[in-house]
Amino acid sequence: MDTTGKVERVRINGATCASCEAKIRDAVLRLPGALDVSFSPDRREMELRSERSLPLDAVRRAVQSAGPYTVPSDGAESNNSTNASDDAAPRESLRPLFVIVGYIALATLVIALAADNWDPASLMRHFMAGFFLAFSLFKMLDLRGFAAAYQTYDLLAARSRAWAYAYPFVELLLGLAYLANLWEGVTNVATLVLMLFGAAGVGLALRSGKRLRCACLGTALNLPMTTVTLIEDLAMAAMAGVMLIVA
Repeated sequence: MDTTGKVERVRINGATCASCEAKIRDAVLRLPGALDVSFSPDRREMELRSERSLPLDAVRRAVQSAGPYTVPSDGAESNNSTNASDDAAPRESLRPLFVIVGYIALATLVIALAADNWDPASLMRHFMAGFFLAFSLFKMLDLRGFAAAYQTYDLLAARSRAWAYAYPFVELLLGLAYLANLWEGVTNVATLVLMLFGAAGVGLALRSGKRLRCACLGTALNLPMTTVTLIEDLAMAAMAGVMLIVA
């Protein structure tokens, strides 16, 4: 995180998810002099770092341009408004990620049991098919929100919004390719490159110390960016690498 400039804390009403954060961040960073934006864990407050103090009216207009969000004129107004929205906001937790990965692993084992095929390459292929299909589905539930959140840490998406929008479809194609066992070499090479490149972006984001939301399951679930995200990318890359070797 940039440690220069002036730091201001601004109360926010209506920000209830990672997609909200990404949209507000994108709008506020367009203000001349804005350097960085981060949010408190409960999203009641935005920390704005800028070259100089920015007019509150300008910040308010930027926030409102991002969606149904407001900057109250005093703290009391924010407290009253955010309490209601917090009840509807998904809680920050890694539990949904573990549950979904567990379901995919269980389905993989059931397929192996039904086919009486415990070949490691087959197990990895079915797991990776389920992984990409499930994760692309969650991203597509809010494609715009995912793209905005993904751009906050992915190295390529930060430079190309088109890639941020295309990524869930790439995952979908990889999932279908693994499911149908098509283009084995190309699919594994693409997965290896994609996951290692993604891990690089996640690693840099974690190193920066910024409070970011993981977009791996889109914006429907509120997943924090942690080392689990990095491990997830590296594990998928490792499986693709192993399948390239044993193929």
